[in-house]
Amino acid sequence: MTLAPNSPEARDVAYHLHPYTNAVTHAETGPMVIERGEGIHVFDAEGNRYIDAMSGLWNAALGFSEPRLVKAATDQMAKLPFYHTFTSKSNGPVIDLAEKLVGMAPVPMSKVFFANSGSEANDTVLKMLWYRSNALGQPERKKVIARERAYHGVTIASASLTGLPNNHRSFDLPIPQVLHTRCPHYWRDGLEGESEEDFATRCATELEKLIVSEGPETIAAFFAEPIQGAGGVVVPPATYWDKVQAVLTKYDILLVADEVITGFGRTGHMFGVEAYGMKPDVLVMSKQLSSGYLPFSAFMVNDRFYDPVAEESGRIGVLGHGFTASGHPVCAAVALETLNIIEERDLVAHARDLGDYAQTRLRALADHPLVGEVRGTALIGAVELSLDGKANPTPGALGPKMAEVMARHGVITRAMYDAMAFCPPLTIQRDELDTLIDAYEAGLNDLQDTL
Repeated sequence: MTLAPNSPEARDVAYHLHPYTNAVTHAETGPMVIERGEGIHVFDAEGNRYIDAMSGLWNAALGFSEPRLVKAATDQMAKLPFYHTFTSKSNGPVIDLAEKLVGMAPVPMSKVFFANSGSEANDTVLKMLWYRSNALGQPERKKVIARERAYHGVTIASASLTGLPNNHRSFDLPIPQVLHTRCPHYWRDGLEGESEEDFATRCATELEKLIVSEGPETIAAFFAEPIQGAGGVVVPPATYWDKVQAVLTKYDILLVADEVITGFGRTGHMFGVEAYGMKPDVLVMSKQLSSGYLPFSAFMVNDRFYDPVAEESGRIGVLGHGFTASGHPVCAAVALETLNIIEERDLVAHARDLGDYAQTRLRALADHPLVGEVRGTALIGAVELSLDGKANPTPGALGPKMAEVMARHGVITRAMYDAMAFCPPLTIQRDELDTLIDAYEAGLNDLQDTL
């Protein structure tokens, strides 16, 4: 492909290093330049319209043109465009938001810490866990356990928590304090004749064996998404969370719930942990917290987590951690308005009710010859491609091709190896949902014709 000189595409290739992109291929093909958004649609520089089946990157809960969020940002920008929260400084929006989040929490929480991304939030949680262990006089309790195919971010610490090989290769990751246990994907890893419940028992047993082999006194926390998002939308098997939490309780290990993707309605619950009876000590949030309109994240901690941290800061004289934009007033104002809209429009119930219909329609695709499994809940899901109905031993051959086909059908989605993501804005309506899933079906037929 030849890019026109001085075109946006050519200038992008010349000057822009892209995340999650093959730089060599990008130099040959150039980018898709997105110019504007409207509702569930985005438009490229050539005027082509696409349904964004990914809500951007799992985050544009309210679509791409919500005027109330624009007004919230504009009004706050005019009043107080920036101030920090270091050295006991604060601002109205961040106080209101912290209070609202603690009030919304699915389990008792004490305090909220603000950052700029899910990666920073998870990175900070790990750092605070080390701080807490020292405060408790347990300097050996510094290891944490995450899961294979988990996604917790891309900083040095959060990328270590992430359990995807391409986030570790050539980065010298993971760091030694981070361990990984089995991904609870029954379709891929269940044994012949093994029930979901038996598979869940095996997952919990393997976790306990890892804890015992490392020494329970060395394990600070278990990091986990209620549903594993970027690792392929892996829905935990029946009884999994009951059994895993029993193991954590037995060895006094904290549970960190990463709600960066599942928080604020995506699962038909305000928080994903509510769908599985999870009782986290820490709850991490980002993405839909501001509908992606501004970079923002937060995590809530309970008293069990907070009290030793606070006491240690008193002993030292300061909690020596924070970001320039922690609790940014404009971001906090937009987040507050996002939560207000989600509540006023009852988008959690909308996601639950429309999600039942979406999952029924998606599961009808399971009969297609190229589909191995369809999984998900409410308005999050994945269609796993397969040539023989089984998990591909070397995944990744079909997914990228399907993403290209879907773009030709006016849909932007994402290939997670061979799993095609489904995560539209919470504002999607039934007729738009039908158009989207019709495109998945047409894309499968087109891809089959090329194989």
